[in-house]
Amino acid sequence: MQRTTIFLALVLSTCACASTTSPADQQAAMAPATSAALQAAVDAPSRDAANRTRDGYRHPMQTLAFFGVQPNQTVIEITPGGGWYSEILAPYLNVGGHYIGAVPAAAADSKGGLRNKAFIDKLTGNAASANATLVALDAKAPVLADGSADVVLTFRNVHNWVAAGNADAYFRAFFAALKPGGALGVVEHRAKPGTALELMKSSGYLTEALVSKYATDAGFVLEASSEVNANAKDGANHPNGVWTLPPVNRHDAADDAKYKAIGESDRMTLRFRKPALQ
Repeated sequence: MQRTTIFLALVLSTCACASTTSPADQQAAMAPATSAALQAAVDAPSRDAANRTRDGYRHPMQTLAFFGVQPNQTVIEITPGGGWYSEILAPYLNVGGHYIGAVPAAAADSKGGLRNKAFIDKLTGNAASANATLVALDAKAPVLADGSADVVLTFRNVHNWVAAGNADAYFRAFFAALKPGGALGVVEHRAKPGTALELMKSSGYLTEALVSKYATDAGFVLEASSEVNANAKDGANHPNGVWTLPPVNRHDAADDAKYKAIGESDRMTLRFRKPALQ
């Protein structure tokens, strides 16, 4: 019986003008077989039913098509949390590609926390994800080996690194992990332009300018942006920051209908590129 490999040791080893790309155009540009394989992974009955209810806010098919994820690639997902995207990506990459989930070291060492334990158990118990790998990542000093990845992805994590003061280290690690010409895909809660840094830290919403600066300072070029995960109903000005909204719902019960009507946060979706060797 095949099982997912889990490594519990630490893994060692200017911005250009970007276009705004239509997700529909990006999906249409994918080879038919690739598009069908990705759609099959999104539609797989093995996906958690609660996760499926978030598809209308997170648009996994269009988002992964925009990032250009191909089934024969090596893809690193940074801090996958409960595995929302992992249960799509790992089966999609299971034959011909390689899914690597970079999990914070403490969670990997202990299976600590229900969400991380459930995530690990989900991959290890699923034959469709047999070739997936989990690696432990030092959250304070992130290092990813060796310049062999085709794509690095991170979903709604950058605000945590900004608050912790180590976002620059993460983006440098992403750059080092990618092949020349490799892609970095970022989805993040979006603040209004000009929002003060301290408010970004406390609210969980970041400006596109700040995220782009971290990436370009690390050596990336901003290649394209997409509005696939935009939400015009979200004013990004809630009493408990982004956590006021679903799925966290940190609000008074009396306000539940109000925040359900807004839905999940307004999000930027950015694709960066590591320059190819000249």
